[in-house]
Amino acid sequence: MLFLIAYDRKRESVETFQTFQSSDRDLADDTRLDLELDLLKRGIDLEVVILEADDESILRKTHSRYFLDRSKIADASDSTYDPGKGPQ
Repeated sequence: MLFLIAYDRKRESVETFQTFQSSDRDLADDTRLDLELDLLKRGIDLEVVILEADDESILRKTHSRYFLDRSKIADASDSTYDPGKGPQ
């Protein structure tokens, strides 16, 4: 699956979250570009990415910075980390 995320770094919040099938890569790319152009025209500074993962639960583990507040990320980094299992 593909995940389109627009993330506000200052507010530490996901502003846009869309999913696409892996076979819809072109649609995901076009949607990302349209979103970035719209944000640029409106003067809004968001981080816009497309990430690929087997499912959302894996994405939340591998890219937790989009979904956890900073204190939880720091707590997770203090624990034992196994790349196959995520924070322990």
